[in-house]
Amino acid sequence: MVAPAGNYTWVKRRRQEAALVPQAKARGAHRKRRERSPWPGLMIHQDGSRHEGVSGQKWDLIVTMDDATNEPYSMFFVEEEDTMSSLQGVREVIELLGLFSTFYSDRGSHYWPTPEAGCKVDQQNLTPFGQAMKHLGIEMIADCSPEARGRSERMFRTHQDRLPRELALVGITDRADANRDLTEVYRSAFNAEFMQPAMEEGSDFVDWIGGPLGDILCERFERTVGNDHCVSFEGMKLQIPADRHRCHHVKAKVAVLRRTDHTLAILHGPRKLADYDEAGKVMPPNLKVAAYIRRGRPGQSGQFICYKTGQFYLLPTLDWSGVRNAPCSGWAVEEGDPGASEDAV
Repeated sequence: MVAPAGNYTWVKRRRQEAALVPQAKARGAHRKRRERSPWPGLMIHQDGSRHEGVSGQKWDLIVTMDDATNEPYSMFFVEEEDTMSSLQGVREVIELLGLFSTFYSDRGSHYWPTPEAGCKVDQQNLTPFGQAMKHLGIEMIADCSPEARGRSERMFRTHQDRLPRELALVGITDRADANRDLTEVYRSAFNAEFMQPAMEEGSDFVDWIGGPLGDILCERFERTVGNDHCVSFEGMKLQIPADRHRCHHVKAKVAVLRRTDHTLAILHGPRKLADYDEAGKVMPPNLKVAAYIRRGRPGQSGQFICYKTGQFYLLPTLDWSGVRNAPCSGWAVEEGDPGASEDAV
């Protein structure tokens, strides 16, 4: 093979391939400091750090903060970081301000499946957390190195230095009281000292109007209904109540939802069959809300309308938890109108 005239690079590569000359290490890429997002809601960071919250007790501190302002929108201690704690942090942000655009996290197994250690995350086979983010239309971004989330790491160093002393100063010794102090006292004081103004005016938060968040930001498990109309779930038997629209659900494939408050629900397709408390007992519908539901237009059998929003609901698929948590929250039951609740149920 004849080398091209004057082609030094070609000759060098051939000699390196033949091991006649050593090959130098590749130069590292030129890295630049990443600027903060221009306005709130464009990127939300979430991370957890384990340290001694109070004397002799170590908990995981879960912080969900805005990249644009360094403001933590959600802070709480848990025994151990997991899917439910991450979903709780996201839920608190959405309930406070609305939907955001992107979610930035480490490569924890509850965020991302990683087929091989050190390899790229699998963006096709999503975890329950990833499925919830996809449902909400929030883009997830996985960091590639510890330095990539340096801003949140610096915040954690500050929390680890200040929190134990401040909790000890007010005599807090248990996790429930510590979380109450984080919400009511510490977070606002921290923001007053460390929060930065956004580089541009505006906000990327979008109001959430899509129904109960608890049925989206949750863990979902597939199960098959048994011959006794029960669903087996983690040692419990969840009894499906009688349904006048279907004679039975035996052998039907259903989804069991476990929400961040540890209540449960069973869905068959889009229909909710029942809600359950943490012990697996069926939760009755909220009759206080039913007092504010009246029958719809004449001739529309089975339809009911919400007084406050004007929205129609079909009674068999009425999501009582959604009505209780969303448009009707805080309503008081009118006295002397027993017919309203009788009409609704």
